[in-house]
Amino acid sequence: MDADRHPDGVLRVRAPNPSPMTLDGTNTYVAAGWAIDPGPADRDHLQAVLAAAGGEIEGILLTHTHPDHSDGAQPLADLAGGVPVVLPDADGPVGPFEAILTPGHAPDHVCLLLNRACFAGDLVMGTGSVFIMPGEGSLSAYLGSLRRIRALDLDVLCPGHGPYVWNPAAKLDEYVAHRLERERLLLEALDAGARDTDDLLDRAWSDAPPELRPIAALSLQAHLEKLRDEDRLPADLR
Repeated sequence: MDADRHPDGVLRVRAPNPSPMTLDGTNTYVAAGWAIDPGPADRDHLQAVLAAAGGEIEGILLTHTHPDHSDGAQPLADLAGGVPVVLPDADGPVGPFEAILTPGHAPDHVCLLLNRACFAGDLVMGTGSVFIMPGEGSLSAYLGSLRRIRALDLDVLCPGHGPYVWNPAAKLDEYVAHRLERERLLLEALDAGARDTDDLLDRAWSDAPPELRPIAALSLQAHLEKLRDEDRLPADLR
């Protein structure tokens, strides 16, 4: 199976904002006459999105308000003649989609269902793992959101970055297992007396390449926040 073939009725326009965090760029989708996650406010990209929709869209949906997903929303709405921009704040129908609240990566994050396709925003990436910013994000909420989407009967995940995911159950199981394994390694390091950030990273994030070590340090803080909330840190760190 071609992992990156488009689901029926779904078009993808990739924004020109590649980076280590966005992979090849933000994926903007056109489906059922709507645009999902317009990406950055890049006029050429937004015009390409409108062209992919046949020059007309009914509205714009956001999975969350991080700038790499949302900055182009109002400019695209203006290009399309003043269509609505919607970030659902509750479970339920929105246009032809069904919104499911999935906080964790961001407190306002939602996934959008259309038949058996899930527009997953930054709940998952086509390759690699999702970054949880300590303070703004919540690893506990994120794991709950992964499990919530895992319970659905889906054909495909359409992520905010990277290729389509045609085996959603396996990807979501992998994501949960990855976080729990990282947590296990961190707890082992803490139990062994490690406290310094570099020492904890050496023990629990030994696979992180040097250029991603600062990102790993932030992920470490998100894990520590989760353990603190669950009262599972050693006594001297509570």
